[in-house]
Amino acid sequence: MSTRPRLPFLKGHGTENDFVIVPDLDGHLDLSAAAVARICDRRAGVGGDGLIRVVRSSAHPEARAMADRADWFMDYRNSDGSIAEMCGNGVRVFARYLQRAGLAEAGDLAIATRAGVRHIHIAKAPADGPGEGAADGEGAITVVMGKALLPEPGPEGDITVSVGERSWPARHVNMGNPHAVAFVDELDHAGNLFTAPGVRPAAAYPHGTNVEFVVDRGPRHIAMRVHERGSGETRSCGTGACAVMVAAARRDGVDPAVTGHPVTYTVDVPGGRLVISERPDGTVEMTGPAVIVAEGELDAAWLDTALG
Repeated sequence: MSTRPRLPFLKGHGTENDFVIVPDLDGHLDLSAAAVARICDRRAGVGGDGLIRVVRSSAHPEARAMADRADWFMDYRNSDGSIAEMCGNGVRVFARYLQRAGLAEAGDLAIATRAGVRHIHIAKAPADGPGEGAADGEGAITVVMGKALLPEPGPEGDITVSVGERSWPARHVNMGNPHAVAFVDELDHAGNLFTAPGVRPAAAYPHGTNVEFVVDRGPRHIAMRVHERGSGETRSCGTGACAVMVAAARRDGVDPAVTGHPVTYTVDVPGGRLVISERPDGTVEMTGPAVIVAEGELDAAWLDTALG
């Protein structure tokens, strides 16, 4: 019989990008990549696009330098157990967990991530039902995502994305993590996205990349599918939605730094809708829902085998 205590967890999603949330406030838990992959397994585990460990910034070696600016650190892992710098949908779900657990209230808060401190605003629940980007009975969450970086092509040449026999030019956008954004005629041209699309030159993304395929739906309204590095196709990607918004604005000849006016795009993802804005100072904001759907405990005997 296992002597290991059961491990509490929650399940949440942001526009159906779903996560296993593991509260480990004082940073005692050591989760290997293999353990994360087993927990995120949709058939043999809880299932999720990734795992979010909730840790006090002061208790995590990667976040201690940010502890004076953010009390909480989002230790985010992809579903294969690999570490990711940032997850836009995940940080909204992280904030919703803090609110649910009584560790944060509606209003402003800061969360430390491997891509730096992210500032969050949790809207109060609307009295007349959910509005744009809100879940039932809960206010929408806005994340200040930082500034997009748009690296110029290196000496190897322009970025190209390919699926099967098709290929498209792509825009390199970095939102704290890397993205290759390709505009296509039809979203199904992206194929099944179970495996990573081809991206060249490989030297542009030495650690791999997320790949977004984008179509137009109307004025300042786009839709996307995404292959997330380390997770495969997901129903939504927050940093990806920000990357495609910036890429679309530049394609459309819109740069708030030049016009002096913010610009907003609606971004449809398979799991819902996000609203992305870019300010004249280059800061990108994302607004969308975040929902906690379940909580429970991982069985101690199963956990013994998962953790090894």
